[in-house]
This record gives sequence, structure tokens and C-alpha cells, in this order.
Amino acid sequence: MTDVRPTAGRENEVSHCKRSAATVPRGFRCGLASYVPWLYLRDASPSLRDTSIGPPPATSQRAMNHTTLGVALITRNAATRLAECLDALAFADEIVVLDGGSTDGTADIARARGARVIEETGWPGFGPQKNRALDALGTDWVLSIDADEVVSPELAASIRAAIATPRGDVYAVDRLSNFCGSWITHSGWYPDWIPRLFRRGSARFSDDLVHERLVFEGAAHRLSGKLLHYSYDDFDAVLRKLDAYSSAGARQRAAAGKRGSFGKALARGAWAFIRTYVLRAGFLDGRAGFMIAVFNAETVYYRFLKLALLNERGDA
Repeated sequence: MTDVRPTAGRENEVSHCKRSAATVPRGFRCGLASYVPWLYLRDASPSLRDTSIGPPPATSQRAMNHTTLGVALITRNAATRLAECLDALAFADEIVVLDGGSTDGTADIARARGARVIEETGWPGFGPQKNRALDALGTDWVLSIDADEVVSPELAASIRAAIATPRGDVYAVDRLSNFCGSWITHSGWYPDWIPRLFRRGSARFSDDLVHERLVFEGAAHRLSGKLLHYSYDDFDAVLRKLDAYSSAGARQRAAAGKRGSFGKALARGAWAFIRTYVLRAGFLDGRAGFMIAVFNAETVYYRFLKLALLNERGDA
């Protein structure tokens, strides 16, 4: 059983402008020079509606024997951190933003920073949606990140070096997550090495509705530098994701033939709290660690309670 991890959604600083630099732990602070991104997408999936400007001329950087890097993001009402996220990706050759029907200006922010925006309102789940974004890219390498994650300058340099002289096909990044203003270094949230950079065609996301994972062969090499993840800005976001994750998890388990019950919800929820707060040293994260433990416990509790209700109705 998996507890709720910091999202990418669900399922990761950068241009540290004055606003965000003060919130980053002293050891992770860094600056970022200004960039003027040149970002286009050559090959959009024919099944999706492309609402961006036209493709670039036929003469591409690939034609000049340059190893290309594309970035794939999925969004829905992600305006809060998106500009900072995209500004930190100015070193990429292409960016595609697959938007699931945002109403907060997310698409406009992405277009203003040169990204190709593809709008698709049908929601198949986090895994399938991320694969749609991957399929819309035509670059040699792909970096998959979430709109609430920011690539630090050190990580950006490490990515460039990795694709210039690759040691493998898949690389993992060191993600550091922020919970309501606190950087979390325990609670099962850190260290958090997640594979995100890969050679095109060497990896795909699982088809999970939530808590998707990158599927590939072999081992992932590690990159230096932090991927800063602003997972929860406030308690409204915590409650929204608690409801969304527990519902998606219940549907996923129902489809797999799993059964839920009130007793199982209580037992699994209590175990999630103990595992997060005690076994994963959440108490060392102070008040934030306790809140994360409660959040994990409630998410698991409602997941199995909702699963029991789905079982009673015969829904799958």
C-alpha cells in the first residue's frame, strides 16, 4: 500500500526571484540568469487539438547535429507556479503543455513563454495524460516535470551535461518538496529520487489513474541539483488533493477487483500515520511532519472508505 507522496499531479529552484528565494533552505539557494527561450513543437499528436502558433521552419537544431531536449507538462488550473516553472526551462529546445481545461489563465501563461499548448479536456488519468504529452514531442530526450516543480540552475546544468555525453538512457532527479511553506527532509518525502529525464522511446508512464510511475529497463543514473517541488501552497490545496487522490485511488482499486471496508479503512489509515510520523521520522519535520502524517492517514482512510462504497454499488 502506498501513501500519498508529494505530487507532480498528484502524481516536482529556480529563477529564484526575490519572492521565492527567501523560502528556500540556505543550502539550496541559487540564482538564475535571464533567458529568452526559443521553444516550439514540431510534431503534435493528431488526436489532440493544438491551439498554439505554427511549427518552426524545417531547418531545426536536430538538422545541425544538436542533441535536442523536450519538456512535457500536463496542467489544469496551474497558473500559480507555472511561470516560474517555465522560466527555469529556457535551456530546452521544445516545451509542450497538455492542458486539461484550465480556467485560470494557465494556457495563456504557457503560450507567453513560448510553449506549445495542446488542449484536451478528456481526462484519462495521470499516467495516460503524461503519455499523451510525451507523444507530442519529437526531441531526442524528454524531461517530464509537473507545473508545480522548478528546475534549479545546478540541475539544469546537470541535465545539459547528461544529454551531451549520456551514460545511460534514464536519469533520476533529486526532488525536494515544500508543504505549506516548509521544506520537508523526512516523512518519507526526502530523499526522493525520481526518474524524469530519458532518451525518447526508452520509457513510458504506467497507465495508473494516480501515483503513476515511469516504466523502463535497467537502472536510472542520478543527476546533481535539486528539483524544487511546491506540492501544497495552502490547506485548501491539501484538502482538494486529499479528496481527488482518495477518489482516484478508490476507483483504481475497484477496477482491479479490490475490496474495501470500514475496518480496513481504519486500520490502513492508522498504519499510514505511524509509518509516516514514526518509521519515516516525520516528527523531525516538526509541525509540518505531523500534518503530513495526518494527511496521509486521512487520504488512505477515505480511499478505502470510498472503495467500500463503490463495492456496495457494484461500480468498477
